[in-house]
Amino acid sequence: MNLRDFDYKIPQELIAQYPSAKRDAARLMVIDRARQLICHDIFQNVEEYLPKRSMLVVNDSKVVPARLLGHREKNGSPVEVFLLKKVDDYSYQALLRPLKKIKMDERLIFADGIYAQLKDFEQRIVRFNKKNIVRKLNEIGHMPLPPYIRRSDEKIDRTMYQTVYARPAGSVAAPTAGLHFTKPLLTNIKKAGHTIASLTLHINYGTFKPVETEDITKHPMHWEDYSISSRTLLKIQKAKASGRKVVAVGTTSCRVLEAVAQNGQLQGMLQGMLQGSTNIFIYPGFSFTMIDALITNFHLPLSTLLMLVYAFGGMDLMKYAYAEAVREKYRFYSYGDAMLII
Repeated sequence: MNLRDFDYKIPQELIAQYPSAKRDAARLMVIDRARQLICHDIFQNVEEYLPKRSMLVVNDSKVVPARLLGHREKNGSPVEVFLLKKVDDYSYQALLRPLKKIKMDERLIFADGIYAQLKDFEQRIVRFNKKNIVRKLNEIGHMPLPPYIRRSDEKIDRTMYQTVYARPAGSVAAPTAGLHFTKPLLTNIKKAGHTIASLTLHINYGTFKPVETEDITKHPMHWEDYSISSRTLLKIQKAKASGRKVVAVGTTSCRVLEAVAQNGQLQGMLQGMLQGSTNIFIYPGFSFTMIDALITNFHLPLSTLLMLVYAFGGMDLMKYAYAEAVREKYRFYSYGDAMLII
């Protein structure tokens, strides 16, 4: 399958730089696959379009303010350390900027007397002078806004680049489809007879990795850690058995559910927590066995997330939907508008 099949043109002014003033005031495009129809509304009314008594599955991972901004001790020039993965109590794998200018063992100075030193250039391992630095990130870290948001993070991002149901910290990007939900909206959805269950997939920096192979099937997909409780699995089993529809809130929830099913882990998990890693790559031709509907944002051209959406919605219909979104001036990407594919 050719990479160019997943390209489209978008005016820069449609890339949302700030969130909507109200989460559920974002626009909503509803795509009906069976009828091949598209309609427009706002997210506050999403319940009206959900399958009757459906089960929504959300990703409750919390975004970590993993960007540290400081300066080099040697000359005072600015430096950025973006924490990716914990190695031990003092050390982390990270992205560093400007990597080529940073010397081994030189001190990179941050607030509150904290400094780090580059210990492994190839693996990009930094060691801090204080233990478990992640506990200080809420004070000295910055929210890891994606590169297409062309501004520094601000106070508003601390709340709006986080879902209202976020719990376990671990992501360096938000599960953006969930950003549109408010607590009152979730309450109304439950009152209407729907069920909401959660799982966790910690989104890592690999989600921004571009597809560089012309044949997309040769793209090396990144791994991400997930966990899903037996309670959630049991709810899904009961919903499927009774004919109720499963709605994945976001591509991350979709990937976990389909990975668990693909690995044969759905059956027999009656207690405890199912944990693992997945590099499942979903593109057109994939056979979905778990989800019946998908809530998602509008994704970047040539991205694996767009490929997943095209796989679920159908190539022709989704290409038309994206063209329609551009014509109707929807807001795109993380802080943009939403779509519901049924």
